Amino acid sequence: MRQRLVVIGNGMAGIRAVEEVLRQAPGRYAITVFGAEPYPAYNRIQLSPVLAGDKDLHDIVTHDRAWYGANGVELFTGTRISGIDRAAREAITEAGERFPYDRLIFATGSHPVVLPLPGAGLPGVLAFRDIADVEAMSAAARRGGRAIVIGGGLLGLEAASGLQRQGMSVSVVHLMPSLMERQLDAEAADLLRRELERRGIAIFTSVQTEAILGTDRITGIRFAEGGEIPADLVVMAVGVRPNADLARAAGLAVERGVIVDDQLRTSDPAIFAVGECVEHRGICHGLVAPLYAMAEALGGHLAGLDAAYVPQPVATRLKVSGIDLFSAGDFVGGADTEDLVLSDPGRGVYRRLVLRGDRLVGAVLYGDAADGPWYFDLLQSGRCVAAMRDDLIFGPAFCAAA
Repeated sequence: MRQRLVVIGNGMAGIRAVEEVLRQAPGRYAITVFGAEPYPAYNRIQLSPVLAGDKDLHDIVTHDRAWYGANGVELFTGTRISGIDRAAREAITEAGERFPYDRLIFATGSHPVVLPLPGAGLPGVLAFRDIADVEAMSAAARRGGRAIVIGGGLLGLEAASGLQRQGMSVSVVHLMPSLMERQLDAEAADLLRRELERRGIAIFTSVQTEAILGTDRITGIRFAEGGEIPADLVVMAVGVRPNADLARAAGLAVERGVIVDDQLRTSDPAIFAVGECVEHRGICHGLVAPLYAMAEALGGHLAGLDAAYVPQPVATRLKVSGIDLFSAGDFVGGADTEDLVLSDPGRGVYRRLVLRGDRLVGAVLYGDAADGPWYFDLLQSGRCVAAMRDDLIFGPAFCAAA
C-alpha cells in the first residue's frame, strides 16, 4: 500500500519536491498537493517579464492541471491548510476537511515584508510577490501616473523596469548607498544606476521612507531626511520573510524559518520542509538554485536513499531587458583575497574576480555576462586557476587560446 504524502504549497520548491519524489520513488507515495493560489504551478521568477508585458500567465505555467492528473497527483488549488493535527497525522483545511498523511512537506514559501509605515494600508500600496500582485500593478499601470518602488534590490529593480515598460513614471527609493548591495560591488552598482537613470528611472539612494502620504488613496511618500515625492502607486520590494506561521502553530521548531536538518526533517520526524520557509544551518534561502537542491535531497531521502542537502554558492542575474549582469560567491573579499578587475566605463563593461589563493571565490560581471556560467563552474568546483591566472579576467576563450 502506498504511503500518503501531503504537500502544503504548490510553488516552485513544492512542485520540484513532488517531481523529485516521482522520479526517485515512483509508485511509493499517494501524493496530495495544496496550493493557496487558484492556479497550478507557475514560475514565480518570470513574474517580472509578465509585468513588463513580455509574457502572459499562460507562458509561465510550468505544470498544467493535466500534468497532475497524468502523474497521479491530487491537486487542490485555492485551498489553504489552517492547521496540522500531529497526533492524528492530519492536515486540516480552512473548511475543516481533514487529510491524513504518513509524510508531510511544508513548502509554504515566504511573505513579502511590508514596512510598518504610516499610510501602508492605503489603496495603491502593493507588494510584488505573486500573480495577484502583478495583476494589480498592471491595472495601476494602465491608468498611468507615477510609481515609487521602495527597495533597490533585485526584485525592486525588476518591478521598476516592468512598470516603466508599462508606461508609468518610476522612481526607486533605496535605504543603502548603492543598488543591489548584496549582489554588486560599488563600481558595478554605479554602472547599473547610470543605465537605469539613462532609461528615465529616478534613483534615490541613502534615503529612508518615513511615511506614505494620502487619505483615501496614496499621493506620495515623505523621506525621514526631509522632502517628498508624489506617487499614484507604491510598490514595496524590501525583502521577504519565511512563511512559518503554520509550522509554528503546529509546535514545530521555528526561528526565522522552519528548522530542518540536512535531510530537510523538521523537529517532527514525519514532517519535512523545503524552500523559502526553511531555515537550514541558520540560513534562509531565497534564490531558486538552493531551493531546487533542497527538493532533490528531500526526494532522495523520501526514496530511502542516503541523500543530504549541502549548501553551494549561488549566482544572481537581473531580469531587466538590455541589462546584462551576473554575480556569484564572495564578491566582497577580504585581507586574504586578491581582486582581478577589468573596467571599461565607455563600453559599460566591468568585471571583478575575487581569488583566495589559487581558487576563484567570487565574481561580478556587468555589461557582458556571457562568461558567467564558466566562472560559476570554476567557483563551484574549487578548481585551481593558477595556470590561467594571468588570463582569467578575459574569459574562457582567451584562456583556451593562451
